[in-house]
Amino acid sequence: MRFPTALLTLSLLAAPAIAEEPVDLEMVTRIRQEGFKNSQVMETASALTDLIGPRLTGSPNMKKANEWTRARLAEWGLVNAHLEKWGPFGRGWTYDAAAVRLLSPAAAPLVAIPKAWTPGTDGPVAADAIKVKLESKEDLEKHKGKLAGKIVLLGEPKEVKPQVKAALERYDEKGLQEIYRFESGGGRYSPADREEYAKRRAFRKPLAEFLAAEKVLAVIEPGTGGDGGTFDVGGSGFYKKGDPVVPTVVMAVEHYGRIARLLDQKKDVKLELDVKARYHDEDTMGYNTIAEIPGTDRKGEVVMLGAHMDSWHAGTGATDNAAGVAAMMEAVRILKTLDVRPRRTIRIALWSGEEQGLLGSRAYVRDHLASRPESKDPAEQELPSFLRKPTGPLTVKPEHAKFSVYFNMDNGTGRIRGIYAQESAAVVPIFEAWLRPLADLGATTVTMRNTMGTDHTPFDAVGLPGFQFIQDDVEYSARSHHSNADVYERLQREDLMQASVVIATFVYHTAMRDRLLPRKPSPKEEPPKREEPPSKEEPARPTALAKGK
Repeated sequence: MRFPTALLTLSLLAAPAIAEEPVDLEMVTRIRQEGFKNSQVMETASALTDLIGPRLTGSPNMKKANEWTRARLAEWGLVNAHLEKWGPFGRGWTYDAAAVRLLSPAAAPLVAIPKAWTPGTDGPVAADAIKVKLESKEDLEKHKGKLAGKIVLLGEPKEVKPQVKAALERYDEKGLQEIYRFESGGGRYSPADREEYAKRRAFRKPLAEFLAAEKVLAVIEPGTGGDGGTFDVGGSGFYKKGDPVVPTVVMAVEHYGRIARLLDQKKDVKLELDVKARYHDEDTMGYNTIAEIPGTDRKGEVVMLGAHMDSWHAGTGATDNAAGVAAMMEAVRILKTLDVRPRRTIRIALWSGEEQGLLGSRAYVRDHLASRPESKDPAEQELPSFLRKPTGPLTVKPEHAKFSVYFNMDNGTGRIRGIYAQESAAVVPIFEAWLRPLADLGATTVTMRNTMGTDHTPFDAVGLPGFQFIQDDVEYSARSHHSNADVYERLQREDLMQASVVIATFVYHTAMRDRLLPRKPSPKEEPPKREEPPSKEEPARPTALAKGK
């Protein structure tokens, strides 16, 4: 594929810088041959999705995934393969089955999936359905004393229209040109976004407390994010013991619409629900899987790559994000198989808690690299971590100075088309040089734009290079993201092989260059505080979970 015109222009202007950046073409060839001829990326993806299944943070399946990935990385020859704990997180949760039926005015099975951390119903329960609007404290007061023993429908049904184009399949050259062009403030959440999110978040707990106090039998919400039987399912947000929750399911929009219309027509509707769900309180901590290819002359410096391993439960977490995990694991497998001797230590991290607010990666950055004090503002504390305003000053740990980069993958199964430079002009010619021998694979674009919302952002927030790759959307936005269709069948083998090769190439060259990757200027704030290095008696990894424990 040709480089976008604008990219060629910048490449010509920056030609001296590109010429100075070494590219090991022999190693690129070896990476490509191993990655395309002997790939294990789909076997890894199948183990995570088919064998282990959905991996909700805190669940038994998440712990199985931690142990399986740790063992597989060690089997491939990576060293120091271990689990690092963070938290406490909260309760684990699984569901074994869910059934919803329309009993009257005409019997019919209905498609619905419980929200994460909803309690079970302790057997089938039947009740009259009622559709209400509960969007403000005034709405709660209006319906007080009227919902006990009811099955409550919350929300209006989605209007379903014919699908003309199901998804943005691939970036064409025009699309790459658009993403290449810098947009001021791109990838950042605006004050309006924060205000709207904070408003909805602040109402979430009063609503849950109201539904529990009113002794609502169950809640049904309309599916979002798709149709044709595909719909998104997340969590209640209440995963601490003692949180107010009632059984809640999300229903396919076509079935929800039928019930909503009958209720709008003042028809009597009776439903039956049977949700089999369990909480797991044995271990309230979260865990990240960590392993390394040790460095040589610069082994104290670190190149990181990673992806989040936790998922939602409606599907098997294939495109979000077994795809990223499998590609990252395949990248280190390729490098280990080729018996590389990197100058810097290559460290892979597979996170948990991403879907609840980048919890695993934020904990890693806090424990190893740098941190700021937590805000004491109640309004800020109500926001998810990635929307909170930064507080200062920044306290950096000794590892901060020797950290080179973190590369992340978390946008589905699509092949890599380039990388977001996060407004760091100094890395642009470096990344362009590494992409040139991969241009025939479709990876061509370096954009100065920011992107947010996944595990590279905690690194970026403390002044460290953290980058997310640009990927073809394929069906990610339209079909698989957080939905019941997020299963192995949605993965594209050729795309994940290509992604693994691109990632391995970037990681190798970062590990071998003479200098750490350049960093952006630090934010204008108080000078960073520095922690003293730990004493020799202090364990290097106080959060590591010993094998077998």
